[in-house]
Amino acid sequence: EEFREDIQEYRSLLPDGFFDDAYTQLTVALRRLAYMLSIDEMDDADVALILQPMVYGNYGTDSGSGYFYTRSVISGENRLEGEFFQGKFDSIDETGRDINKLDPKYLGELKRCAALVEEHYREIRLIRFTLENKNVWFIDQRPVMMKSTQADIKTLLDLHQKKKIDDAYLINAIKPGQLNEILHPVIDTPSVKDLKCLEGGISGAPGACIGRICFSTEGLLEAHKNAIKNGEDTRFILCLNSSFAEDVKAIEVSTGVLSCEGGYSAHASVVSRQYGKVSLVRPDLKLQGSKAVLGGTPIKQGDYLTINVPYFGEPRIYLGKASLIEPKPESSGLLDYMKVVKKYVKGFHVRVNADKARDAELALKFGADGVGLCRTEHMFFDEKRINCFREMIIADSQAKRREALKKLKVMQRKDFYDIFKVMAGRPVTIRLLDAPLHEFLPHNEADFEGFMKYLRTQNKTVPPAKELAALFDSQKEFNPMLGHRGCRIAVSYPEIYQMQVEAIFESVFDLQKEKVAVYPELMIPIIMNPEELKLIVYGKKIEGFNYKGLVDVEKEIRAARGAKAVPYKVGTMIELPAAALGAGEIARYAEFFSFGTNDLTQTTLGLSRDDYNSFMPDYTLYDIIAGNPFETLDKNVKELISTAVRRGTMTRPSLKKGLCGEHGANPANIAFCIENGLDYVSCSTYSVPIANLAIAQYNLKS
Repeated sequence: EEFREDIQEYRSLLPDGFFDDAYTQLTVALRRLAYMLSIDEMDDADVALILQPMVYGNYGTDSGSGYFYTRSVISGENRLEGEFFQGKFDSIDETGRDINKLDPKYLGELKRCAALVEEHYREIRLIRFTLENKNVWFIDQRPVMMKSTQADIKTLLDLHQKKKIDDAYLINAIKPGQLNEILHPVIDTPSVKDLKCLEGGISGAPGACIGRICFSTEGLLEAHKNAIKNGEDTRFILCLNSSFAEDVKAIEVSTGVLSCEGGYSAHASVVSRQYGKVSLVRPDLKLQGSKAVLGGTPIKQGDYLTINVPYFGEPRIYLGKASLIEPKPESSGLLDYMKVVKKYVKGFHVRVNADKARDAELALKFGADGVGLCRTEHMFFDEKRINCFREMIIADSQAKRREALKKLKVMQRKDFYDIFKVMAGRPVTIRLLDAPLHEFLPHNEADFEGFMKYLRTQNKTVPPAKELAALFDSQKEFNPMLGHRGCRIAVSYPEIYQMQVEAIFESVFDLQKEKVAVYPELMIPIIMNPEELKLIVYGKKIEGFNYKGLVDVEKEIRAARGAKAVPYKVGTMIELPAAALGAGEIARYAEFFSFGTNDLTQTTLGLSRDDYNSFMPDYTLYDIIAGNPFETLDKNVKELISTAVRRGTMTRPSLKKGLCGEHGANPANIAFCIENGLDYVSCSTYSVPIANLAIAQYNLKS
């Protein structure tokens, strides 16, 4: 009815030649705009009327139409990307030709226009055009939604080089989370169009991976070994209910992990992020021996799966083998981008969680300023070491334990030497053994038989299988994460930490001869009171028994080597509420604090990071808890951290403070860390650029 009234009103204005009379058309358009302004309470600044000639691209054989992006939306290469349609205005159901094959006299004009538009909007744009009667007519231009982060970064770097944008614009134009796209493989979209897709799940570690499914660590390692020997595809995906420390060696070899328990902070997710693997948690996954059921679909051992875990959006599993586009940090522009970012990372920095030299080396390229957490227990799970470590665990005397530890020390020394050398001149924080001893014991028949075989090769007396199994059972704990682990092992078996400290300083003094600067930091885990730390660091003589402190071990190694003293620090991981509240006393014996926020969150909230997802949706439904406390720091955990910092620095003003839980990779936590007096965060290798960018953006803002 409204339009009928309008038409009646305009009819008196319309002469017979309405479509030939531009002035009448303009009058009608302006009246319509005036009406719109009156009903929408807008003013003249809200509306524009564009007058333009229209061309259709079919006037003569040299005419046509087309579109192009100002550069490649995938690679960011500074080359037009699009199509043109000869003699056509409507491209629907038409096959176009590559825009770069257009006549050079037109192509040059398009390139000039692309540069002007890109420089004006400071981003990739889509432009439509028409060719008519040997002239180029530009129809419109618009932003591009579907473009890669790599393309964005390369565009910004080009504009920065041309001085069209400054450092601040370059840094703030990219959201930290976007960098995940460059650091991990992505699905080549056409390759999955014919594959069955199962949507959903909890993102553990982002990226995309392809591989054959294996349902155990032993099965995956064996399959991988056979694939290498037979020249077959070596890509495998580990599929488990949940992972434990003994599964690290399989995660490292795999392309990704599929599990049904835990979430973002579960063991599988944390380790996957450290090693740059993909991790997805599917609570609906049902494991049944050598097969599984996922979303009602059966999966057998050896079946190919393609897993896609984007940083934003819904995770997907494709049944079958897709194609991937592999990341190339060197050619993606990321490393050049990080050089600019690092100029604004001042006063607060990023370290890496790494227990292998190659991870530390990659982290340096990404802008890491040292190692904030070297998990030494991961080093013992190597198949060439694990049985030696098990031999140490079951030893019935200190002498026998030292015999096994002597062999392990040679291996540890090489590990530390390699990491120190890569990180020359930067601090390296080594966490002494933290995991409960039971995690190192055999968990299946194959492991058990492998250990028996190892003992025979060492010319050891092999106890009967039942006796050995009983010995292993005696080591199991009801609640191992709150049991005999970390510093508590050192109190019972001081020779373990002594061996590790010997290995550390033997490698330090080896590098001293090579004139390589080394700054070791020894971190004692799961401390609950100052007495524990004092005993382990400085030792104690009591009732004829001498507990040798770590500082004494260093002095002995230095004297034996005839070496000069190297500056080093001894500190602790604050991961218990008692340690946070007692930080003032603990700081008497600790030169640095490293907040282990994964365990601090668990022990503060009473939530298991591996199990809480089973009931967390109910808590979210009723707004009992906001978000995931293992991703974004809980307010009570924050209060414990700020309390510990305040009390610790009152005792020791020079105290260094870092955060080395997975929370350190989350940009949402960076501001809290800076504002509460911490000196650094430490995160997995592939999160280092993300944390650095978040810090730079914070510094520019403030």
